[in-house]
Amino acid sequence: MKRSYINVLFSVLIASVMVSCHDLDVPVTTELTTDVFPTTTEQFISASGPAYVALRGNFGAEYFQQQSYTTDEGIMPARGGNWYDGGQNQTFHYHNWTVDNTYINGNWTWLSTIIGVSNQTISILQAKMPEGPDKQTGLSEMRMVRAFSYFMMMDNFGNVPIDTLYGDFTPRTNASRVEVFNFIEKEIKNAIPNLSDVSGVATYGRANKWTAYALLAKMYLNAEYYTGTKRYDDCIAACDKIRASGLYALEPKSSYLKMFYPTNGPQMKEFIFAIPYDPATTNTFPFRSVNNRSRYDVPRSEVKKFSLPFTPAGCASTLPEYYAYFNDKADVRNGQWLTGLQFMSDGVTPVNVTTTNIGYDQFYKGDAPSAAYTYQVNLTPDVTLRQNVSAFDAGNDEIAWHMGYRNIKFFPDATSLNRNQNNDIPIFRYSDIVLMKAEAILRGGAATLGDSPLTLVNQLRAERTTAAPLASVDLEYLYAERTREFAWEGWHRNDMIRFGKYEGKWGFKTDTDINHRIFPIPRVALQLNPTLKQNPGY
Repeated sequence: MKRSYINVLFSVLIASVMVSCHDLDVPVTTELTTDVFPTTTEQFISASGPAYVALRGNFGAEYFQQQSYTTDEGIMPARGGNWYDGGQNQTFHYHNWTVDNTYINGNWTWLSTIIGVSNQTISILQAKMPEGPDKQTGLSEMRMVRAFSYFMMMDNFGNVPIDTLYGDFTPRTNASRVEVFNFIEKEIKNAIPNLSDVSGVATYGRANKWTAYALLAKMYLNAEYYTGTKRYDDCIAACDKIRASGLYALEPKSSYLKMFYPTNGPQMKEFIFAIPYDPATTNTFPFRSVNNRSRYDVPRSEVKKFSLPFTPAGCASTLPEYYAYFNDKADVRNGQWLTGLQFMSDGVTPVNVTTTNIGYDQFYKGDAPSAAYTYQVNLTPDVTLRQNVSAFDAGNDEIAWHMGYRNIKFFPDATSLNRNQNNDIPIFRYSDIVLMKAEAILRGGAATLGDSPLTLVNQLRAERTTAAPLASVDLEYLYAERTREFAWEGWHRNDMIRFGKYEGKWGFKTDTDINHRIFPIPRVALQLNPTLKQNPGY
């Protein structure tokens, strides 16, 4: 499934440790230096591995939390003080984060690292790789990794410094969001002619030409917010490039959920660009996994009975405001949620748990707190802060542990012996291209190729529900459709801002400050680079 990508990274790993495998008393003939590595086409491809490894780093962890927990899609309350984590999840929910939030700092550092590694790889390829098409493709791939990283920085932090020179440690001040947008756009356009137009196993996990067009489409759809200039026609043109390639298609109802299973990979018809994960390697995918977040049928008191090789950690859930969009009983996407009474995998046997009265309800007032109490696990829609509102704490009992509906889109990998998962994370899917084009037309772009927002949305719905086709579509419906389609995939904050919903109220959050559409530059970054200017409102 991920063999070609893993081979690239494995070869880099082997090469990187060869130096330490020699007896110091004998001549060194295979030392890893730029004179001996990289020298072949395969080695130059391998040299790009570290940039892709860096990209994998935080995407399923702090970056996902920053996109989800700051919206109505996800909430991570404390349970008896556990997973309070210094209030990071709390401030994300209330939109009162500060320059010292470690998730925000982690994301700034992660994205800066990807950019630095990409700059280093570009420097190596430029200096060492022989001239020719392979060199131009390799350089263009690395520029795409860097461009995507800058896109995430621009989207999350607004005005960020632009640095493209490896080894130059000159402090750089912020470039305006418009300047960053223009830089990314130019990088992508310059890369497109040299990127591979092949999809599937050969380019899986690497940036190809269609990845570039997908990123352009995403930028152009948000351009009015980023730059003040509408680019909806450009968004439509980029979407049409991908649609005209004939390489991608919507997954049918029967395989929608399978797109996110541990067995996913290059065979998925919708995946334009995905980040491969493998439980055998160190990764930070667990924050997206059922094992870590959803504890749906393994109560904390019962963990030992299931002989799990690890202890499930805190469980994030969604909020009623978000789940309300899943209002079509015939929609296959409902299958990504665990709600209500729970049953074992046979769908018949109840998930029953025996605890004590006080273990079930820490506020039990009866005269038998230690008496046995058996109940069927029931996930309830609301999250209430029963133990301590100021500490964002729902309590440390079975009632608290079963608050909130759980997303199991990225279904757990039963073969994994730790929290690492085998589920690849799609960044750009073909359904996003279909819905971006529909939205761009609704926002004023010119329709092309006989497509209309209605035909495009009905095209998607035909593969997601057995309900009748729609008779009309507006932006409000388009937002709802995106909410259903891309739950738990890291795009909801971006969507909420574009649709003017990020200043709304949900859960316990009432903040309406538009400055919070972007995050503060972390204190540590300001200390390391005094030329940086803090974002407005922080």
